[in-house]
Amino acid sequence: MAVQIPSRQLFIDGEWREPILKKRLPIINPATEEIIGNIPAATAEDVELAVAAARRALSSNKGKDWATAPGAVRAKYLRAIAAKVTERKTELAKLEAIDCGKPLDEAVWDIEDVAGCFEYYADLAEGLDAKQKAPVSLPMETFKSYVLKEPIGVVGLITPWNYPLLMATWKVAPSLAAGCAAILKPSELASITCLELGEVCREVGLPPGVLNILTGLGPEAGAPLASHPDVDKIAFTGSSATGSKIMAAAAQMVKPVSLELGGKSPIIVFEDVDLDKAAEWTAFGCFWTNGQICSATSRLIVHYEKVLKFISTAKSEGATILSGGVRPEHLKKGFFVEPTIITDVTTSMQIWREEVFGPVLCVKTFSTEEEALELANDTHYGLGAAVISNDLERCDRVSKNLQAGIVWVNCSQPCFCQAPWGGNKRSGFGRELGEWGLDNYLSVKQVTQYVSDEPWGWYRSPSKL
Repeated sequence: MAVQIPSRQLFIDGEWREPILKKRLPIINPATEEIIGNIPAATAEDVELAVAAARRALSSNKGKDWATAPGAVRAKYLRAIAAKVTERKTELAKLEAIDCGKPLDEAVWDIEDVAGCFEYYADLAEGLDAKQKAPVSLPMETFKSYVLKEPIGVVGLITPWNYPLLMATWKVAPSLAAGCAAILKPSELASITCLELGEVCREVGLPPGVLNILTGLGPEAGAPLASHPDVDKIAFTGSSATGSKIMAAAAQMVKPVSLELGGKSPIIVFEDVDLDKAAEWTAFGCFWTNGQICSATSRLIVHYEKVLKFISTAKSEGATILSGGVRPEHLKKGFFVEPTIITDVTTSMQIWREEVFGPVLCVKTFSTEEEALELANDTHYGLGAAVISNDLERCDRVSKNLQAGIVWVNCSQPCFCQAPWGGNKRSGFGRELGEWGLDNYLSVKQVTQYVSDEPWGWYRSPSKL
């Protein structure tokens, strides 16, 4: 797959700028372990420039150029970005695949979703103006009250490597739709397409400073961004350990954060389902995108032994759903591991409790619905969960009792930009996507007016004493 790796600088204030300390990091192709290029490595000095640029973008023309511009103005830019992404889809997908290691066809789907997400939030940006001054019902006729939704300000967006451009878009699109100015810090492990987003923004004429893109290491670029006093909010997707550090840094200034962290999601399969369908959704839910999905349903909880026999039979018939978890013998280089299914697991084992972020499925059986729920909820995480059953009443009952922010019924992993995404417990808090994603970047202001001509009457006027 021949593709030219662009050589970029940091994207600050609408321009490409060399890092102040002139540092760069190698780009490693995970399929070959070869160095195929390099990216700029931002440090605290570059963070200062980016934050200052974002501040200027918010105050430009007293905010009328972006923050307080009509939503239709921001929507025009978001749609232009979507069109450019679509135009460059093939190239961007190849860059994504060679950078983060996912299959090319999945990278193509991701880039299509990127364009769709920008289009979706363009629509929400247009609709935002009509929702302003929403009235609040009060018990006293002498007062009128309404609500304004305003951009939260300068936001820091820190994103992971498994869906480089798409996870960035989940944050960039709603934050810009809301009228914020953003600093994006993608993972140093996969930043190529995020830098290309800077070129797209430059080509469509996005106002300078509205989106700034800083590639680099977490301690050198992400940490100064999270703790910067002029950054009004941090949105982070990544590991629970890093999420805790970001919370601690933001807490010093009581800075709001939204966190989408790790997961160890269960998929419960009941006895009344078609085995082929159950096996397909189980495999897809765990092994899609190489199992490197925070919501991967990597704990299979099955109602009977026949599923285990089905998997064994599939292996004897030459299927690849069951594997030993070793490097494929024919691949001497690259970061590869065979899909792995592990049975005879106890709930105290690390493999059952901790996120692997790879193609590894653990299997346990249950006898009753209550036992299945106990196994499913016995985790520090709470991002996703799935239930497979033809009994829809049971599906509804189980869905209500699963301790997760996302529940899939008779499927696993579908994701739509219209529906909320996020978890609870150690999987984080806050919701992305849908209208909830837009609300992430809006602050709510109450405006209440006294409308009577009569004195309030809190005290008697001295002239009437």
